Amino acid sequence: MKKIVLAFMLVIGMLNLAFAEKPTLKPYQNGDWSNLVKAANGAPLAVHFWGVTCPSCIKEFPQWGSFLKSHPNAKLVFIQVDDVSTESMQTMLTKANLQNANNYYVVAPFDERLRYEIDRKWHGETPTTILIDKNGKATRKTGLTNFQELQAWMVKGS
Repeated sequence: MKKIVLAFMLVIGMLNLAFAEKPTLKPYQNGDWSNLVKAANGAPLAVHFWGVTCPSCIKEFPQWGSFLKSHPNAKLVFIQVDDVSTESMQTMLTKANLQNANNYYVVAPFDERLRYEIDRKWHGETPTTILIDKNGKATRKTGLTNFQELQAWMVKGS
């Protein structure tokens, strides 16, 4: 009887894996910025804006995957801004081992209203990372990320 129960449990476990939902890309749209900041609950938050068609983003994306692997409790959000298929986004996320990260994609064209809500001085260039400290102060860094500085910032909290 124990063998039958164990076999049954094994089959159920395999079915759960087979039908488990794939990680999803969540839609990001106008008005979502304040919700992302609130969700950090006072912890340091890094929001990284990237694009599938951005050569610098492609170059550094695997480093983001390594950073997240070595800092699993870091509050990171990734927002894809190109007008491309979700399949191409998911492919890039998977290659960088970021498929299970907190991933969003911009639903509508990445226009001025959306950029203005995030940072009035930002013009939408990628890659861009916005660091929000424990007090809610945001600092924008455009270009490739210095991961040693990011780690130190996350530990310090500001």
